[in-house]
Amino acid sequence: MPLYPAPVYRVAGDRGLLLELGDGIDPHVNRAVREMSLAIEREGIPGILEVIPTYRSILLVYDPMRIRPHEIQRIVSQLDLTTSEAMLPPPRKVEIPVCYGGEFGPDMEFVASYTGLKVEEVIEIHSAPLYQIYMMGFTPGFPFLGGLPEVLATPRLPTPRLQVPAGSVAIAANQTGIYPIPSPGGWRLIGRTPLRLFFPERAEPFLYRPGDFIKFRPISPEEFQEILKRESSSALP
Repeated sequence: MPLYPAPVYRVAGDRGLLLELGDGIDPHVNRAVREMSLAIEREGIPGILEVIPTYRSILLVYDPMRIRPHEIQRIVSQLDLTTSEAMLPPPRKVEIPVCYGGEFGPDMEFVASYTGLKVEEVIEIHSAPLYQIYMMGFTPGFPFLGGLPEVLATPRLPTPRLQVPAGSVAIAANQTGIYPIPSPGGWRLIGRTPLRLFFPERAEPFLYRPGDFIKFRPISPEEFQEILKRESSSALP
């Protein structure tokens, strides 16, 4: 049986049960979250309406007329988790081209100033790692990426923007991520990808899933426009 952290169970409102498996951003804890979520979904527990994995925890939304929190805890504690690891889809590496700075990254100068780096160094450091997707949420397909180099950690905006362009690549504290659709947001914008990231008309609406890895590739404004043109053409009916 896989070695899992012992969950801490917490009641979340009148129809939620939170299973906490650890603290902070940790790939081993997150893998346990994804494996346990898969095992719970596979079990098909009557009364469980939704299984929502996060960085370090799982929220189980349930129907209080059909099942109680102590019953969920008893069932989950007895689950056979031995095959969950093998059933996780293999991680993919997804390359995301990004045009950094300028009109695409209006907060780049602030990030460089705050971290004491040159803009070129921020780009080099940010695009170097292979980032794991720990969870998706906030907006459809927003990937929360662990592994941001500590030197790039930058606070959020004091007041969020009302509108962030789709494709914006951003930093907030020790996290980085991508805005797949136009939305409000308080993260520091350092670049933008011309790729379309959200396809609601498809069976698989996103280019990636939790557990996959993101690799950012710096591109020029000219290449941005070329890719954008191709993306726009492929979206036509």
